[in-house]
Amino acid sequence: MEFRRLGRSGLNISEISYGNWLTHGSQVEEDQAQACIKAALDAGITTFDTADVYANTAAESVLGRGLKGQRRESLEIFTKVFWPTGPKGPNDRGLSRKHIMESANASLERLGTDYVDLYQAHRFDRTVPLEETMQAFADLVRQGKALYIGVSEWNAEQIARGAALARELKIPFVSNQPQYSMLWRVIESQVVPASEREGLSQIVWSPVAQGVLTGKYKVGQPLPAGSRATDENGGANMVKRFLDEKTLTAVAKLEPLAADAGLSMAQLAVAWVLQNPNVASAIIGASRPEQVHDNVKAAGVKLEPELLAAIDEALGDVVVTDPALTVSPDHRSSSRSATARSCG
Repeated sequence: MEFRRLGRSGLNISEISYGNWLTHGSQVEEDQAQACIKAALDAGITTFDTADVYANTAAESVLGRGLKGQRRESLEIFTKVFWPTGPKGPNDRGLSRKHIMESANASLERLGTDYVDLYQAHRFDRTVPLEETMQAFADLVRQGKALYIGVSEWNAEQIARGAALARELKIPFVSNQPQYSMLWRVIESQVVPASEREGLSQIVWSPVAQGVLTGKYKVGQPLPAGSRATDENGGANMVKRFLDEKTLTAVAKLEPLAADAGLSMAQLAVAWVLQNPNVASAIIGASRPEQVHDNVKAAGVKLEPELLAAIDEALGDVVVTDPALTVSPDHRSSSRSATARSCG
């Protein structure tokens, strides 16, 4: 396993991290989830990412049980706050001081730890003063409950505003967690430059585009049984955006490129996001330990410029690059079911 610094901080994290969105506590049974966590640890992964909303808090509990007995100082445990996990009362979501402080304490209890290494705002909250949000994060840092602060799916302007307040409050604001893959590159033109200026790294989710970049979805063939695209509660709505004939035809062109490089399709996809110097870690998920074993082989892989150019040529105009697609939800809208499908 290779390690990278997170932002301008002194924190080293594994360049491949393990996340349990859409798996632990929902799609995957407990014993299989624990086997995947063990596989990640055995592979040298030290960085684990979760969120209170994943499986409506169950994912944090599963991860806490899976890491029990490990040397805490040898792990980097990340979680997030924003989405509702309670009965959807007026203060059960968002980035108010009340919700942040109560959610942080509940997450620590589920994870079985006194602190998290990184506490992240799961989306931007337009309904709460940013000063209130950042002050709550600062208090958690000073209480020792969070060592570093990060965000997820914030746009460039929001990152700049948060960074300015973090400097005033003297707290380590070090990361953004966006969706990023060969097919979804909306962070490249604005978010990445802003993050570089402010000293943030990207911790990217869905580097294999919800499984599309593994090559398992084929033009003209039925969706594989048990795949994410067949599970309405497990991300089917998200993966559908990549299942059109044009995209799948372009993805199929990557298969000989991966083979020539001696990589599986998944390894090529994970290695691709790690070529971006602003990416500190790629989050992988798994429903089986062998998926972990396959994906971690992307660590340390260097893709030559010729291969990167060939990838761009193969994918052509199916790549999504519009920075306006980095959008946080309206605080007062979005149902619980929609939340569960969109909160990577």
